[in-house]
Amino acid sequence: MDHSNHVRLSSAELTPSILEGASIYGADDHKVGKVDHVHGSGPSSVAIIDVGGFLGIGAKPVAVPLSDLEFMKDGDGEVHAVTAWTKDQLKEMPEHHH
Repeated sequence: MDHSNHVRLSSAELTPSILEGASIYGADDHKVGKVDHVHGSGPSSVAIIDVGGFLGIGAKPVAVPLSDLEFMKDGDGEVHAVTAWTKDQLKEMPEHHH
């Protein structure tokens, strides 16, 4: 997916209601997971990303700093993010417990 023409979200748009459900694309531009929910606010916020599984079953929740994710909207207004993390790297992270 070419993200170069997608509109980056401003810091004011980085709210749980906008980010929850956003697809996450990894370093290899493959979908690696989706945002389940967001903890905190401001620069110390973390996104809880469901990684792996199939249709949400068996997915592992991991915490990733929002600063590691570049959120944007595509031409249809769908919010998604790009990260330097790969799916394998995310799967190796400790599981986030609520």
